[in-house]
Order: sequence, then C-alpha cells, then structure tokens
Amino acid sequence: MAAAQGGRGLEAGNGRRLHLGIPEAVFVEDVDAFMAQPGNESADAALRKLDERYQKYKFMELSLAQRKRRLKSQIPEIKQTLEILKYMQRKKGSPHAMETRFLLADNLYCKALVPPTDRVCLWLGANVMLEYDVDEARALLEKNLATAARNLEALEDDLDFLRDQFTTTEVNMARVYNWDVKRRSRDDSGAAKSKA
Repeated sequence: MAAAQGGRGLEAGNGRRLHLGIPEAVFVEDVDAFMAQPGNESADAALRKLDERYQKYKFMELSLAQRKRRLKSQIPEIKQTLEILKYMQRKKGSPHAMETRFLLADNLYCKALVPPTDRVCLWLGANVMLEYDVDEARALLEKNLATAARNLEALEDDLDFLRDQFTTTEVNMARVYNWDVKRRSRDDSGAAKSKA
C-alpha cells in the first residue's frame, strides 16, 4: 500500500487554515475604487485579470479533484489490506494453511495455500516492496488510513474554499462588466446631450 499523501493546509497566525496557497478572491465592494487601482486602466483590462484568476482557480480545482479521486481509491485498498492483515493475525498460531485467491490480471484469479506466517510484503509504490512483521504492517496501514482520511477531509475543505473563490470572482466580473455598461451609457447620453 502506498503511503497516503495529500493536502493539509497550514495554519495562519489567526487560527484560520490556509488553503494550499490558494489566493483568496476579495469581493469588490466599491467598483469605482477597484477600477482606480493600478492595472485597471479599462474594464477590459480588469476583466482580463479577473478571468485569468478564474482560469487559475479552474486549474487548481482540476488538480485537487485528481488528488481527491486518488485518495478515494486508496482508502478502500488500505481498508481491504488491513482486513487481510487482521485475518492473518488471527490465523498466525494455526497449523492449517490459509486458502486464498490472488489477482493475476483483470478478472483472473489463482487459488493458493499460504502457510501461517508472521511476515508480509507491502507494495509501497514507485517499484518498492518491503517486508514487515504483520503487527508492524498493521500499524503502518492504520497510520496511512488515518492520514488518508485527514487528507481527504482537508481536500474537501480546500475544494469548498475554491468554490467560494469561483463565486466571488464571477460576481466581481459581473460587477465590473455592469459598471462598464453604466459608464458607457452615461458617456453616450452625455455626448448626445452635448451635441443637442
């Protein structure tokens, strides 16, 4: 079993959890003040910046979703391996061999008799397999399962935070766009009045 890795956020000084370095989208309360900031010379420039940030959020979401899928597939594998180890621990003192089936390929299994043993080999990934005492292997897998569950919870939290950033960015884009429409309407009506 591979040791679970994942996204635990860091704690900020005020006790709030930082979300994997995901920048927080600040709600644009005052569009006039926002448009007066450097880099926002036009509505198009401001919208491009907001859209760029939105696309970055989309990329982050894709990355986090992949990590979540990977963790969700690892957790059942770890649980299944733990069940096997618990069974092996119960059969450790028995003189009878255990009958089991090994997966050779997709949907192809082979029957085998395994004599009682106190050693197991765990596949750690990256072409690494290590031999452990059954008790050590169980402790390792229980630790990995707890870590994977914590990381999955943190990823869920990060994805929720990211969804909030999507919403805030979309609202900001709409507010800047509406501000520009109103500005153009005022400019057009002012130009029409000055011609008349």
